Amino acid sequence: QKSGLVEATRILKGIEGIAFIYFKESDVVRHPLVARIIKAYEEAERGGGAGP
Repeated sequence: QKSGLVEATRILKGIEGIAFIYFKESDVVRHPLVARIIKAYEEAERGGGAGP
C-alpha cells in the first residue's frame, strides 16, 4: 500500500504556497517515555527482543 504522505508530496510539489519540511530523527523532541517505547519497537524489529 502506498504511503499517503509520499503520494501527497509527489502530487503537491511545485504548487506555489506549498512547501515540505523534512526532519531528521535528531530534530524531533519526544517525551522520554515515548522515546523509550520507540526504541523498544526499533530493537524488536532488529531482533533485539523486548524489554530492558
